[in-house]
Amino acid sequence: MIPRPEGEKHDQQHVTNQEPSEHMTERQTGQHVHGEAYAREGGDIPHQASEPGPQGQQEGPVVRDKRRIDPQTGQVRQPVEPGQGQPAAGQPAGGGEPQDQAAQLAQLQEQLAQLQAQLAERTADLQRLQAEYANYRKRVERDREAMRELALVGVLTELLPVLDNIQRAREHGELEGGFKSVGESLESTVAKLGLQRFGERGDPFDPTIHEALMHRYSTEVSEPTCVEILEPGYRFGQRVIRAARVAVAEPDPTGGLQTPTEPTQPQDDGGSAQ
Repeated sequence: MIPRPEGEKHDQQHVTNQEPSEHMTERQTGQHVHGEAYAREGGDIPHQASEPGPQGQQEGPVVRDKRRIDPQTGQVRQPVEPGQGQPAAGQPAGGGEPQDQAAQLAQLQEQLAQLQAQLAERTADLQRLQAEYANYRKRVERDREAMRELALVGVLTELLPVLDNIQRAREHGELEGGFKSVGESLESTVAKLGLQRFGERGDPFDPTIHEALMHRYSTEVSEPTCVEILEPGYRFGQRVIRAARVAVAEPDPTGGLQTPTEPTQPQDDGGSAQ
């Protein structure tokens, strides 16, 4: 232990042996008892600053009961939020708060209206761009299909004379051997590409797909009819590449009856041969 000076020992004994008087207040009595306990432990008596009251008087310690269970009723206490029931610091106690809230609400509504207008404008722009892009894709696909069709039509048009020769050879019985295999392969290939052949004997005459090279009257038909196919026609999809060249027969307007015609006499020029 560290030896203490005799003066300090004497002061501690004097403080320890000091008895509380009857005229001491409760606060002074508590300080006296606390000082005695602190002195017995070998320490110094702490100095407690007194809090001045509203009129210069010293106030006692403020005790706040923060227990959750009320010791008298045994019920759970409801927590009280700070500032509840009284105006917050810096805010007027009158009716200024509702006015501020109404102004803020009006400002928020105005901002919401502006945002909704911007959203509607951006949505309309997006829809317009999407519609333009969809139309562009359709136009590109249509142009691509048209270019493909034109290319195929150009190639198939150049093959039509070859197909005519193959058909003539078949009609004359000359399509035999290797030439027959090649001709049939060519016909099947152009059929897969979309080339269609039309024009049969007995079809009604249609000037949009038939080209009449010969014409006669017949009692065997009741309407203009293709009685002979000189060259077949070809189409690709809805496009007619070549019209069918045909001989057309129409109903006889006389019904098959012919009136005899009288022979004409040569006229005399004014004199007979001598």
